[in-house]
Amino acid sequence: MWGAPRIRSELRLLGYEVAQSTVTKYMPRRRKPPSQSWRTFLRNHVARLASCDFFTVPTATFRVLYCFIILMHERRRVLHFNCCERPSAAWVAQQLRESFHFDTAPRYLISDRDGIYGREVRHCLRSMGIDGVVIAPLSPWQNPFVERLIGSIRRELLDHVMVLHERHLMHLLKSYLTYYHGVRCHQG
Repeated sequence: MWGAPRIRSELRLLGYEVAQSTVTKYMPRRRKPPSQSWRTFLRNHVARLASCDFFTVPTATFRVLYCFIILMHERRRVLHFNCCERPSAAWVAQQLRESFHFDTAPRYLISDRDGIYGREVRHCLRSMGIDGVVIAPLSPWQNPFVERLIGSIRRELLDHVMVLHERHLMHLLKSYLTYYHGVRCHQG
């Protein structure tokens, strides 16, 4: 784990005078990793990446609404969002078709391992020419941009209002995303 300069210094402390080039000559060669890291993958393909995720919102009548968000990584723009009370694989596939018109589909769509992304969603992605990238179990840091957006929506919007029903939530999200894209300062 040490480099040649550190090893040379440690040998000098032990009383051995050795040139740094000699230490380098006898050091084992480090092997490169067999493939690129996740961070490198994201950086190389950022223009062709999108992420999707669900989050839940409780209403004033104790119903739970599910919000589906699709985020393009290149400019961190929310491409599509929608809410419903009982999402299904067919509903998610329809949201994907509504999001990506003709030649605007990304090359990769990152999602978690939610059971709703079933056979129908995979078939829809394949027909649109999108490769689905599924993150590891219990690893939200592998889908960081959409997770950060959901956190911002919760902190800046949903923690301050009581959602009445689905139409009210859609109105709130639409006004928040107008603010998010136009006015809000992004840390990135």
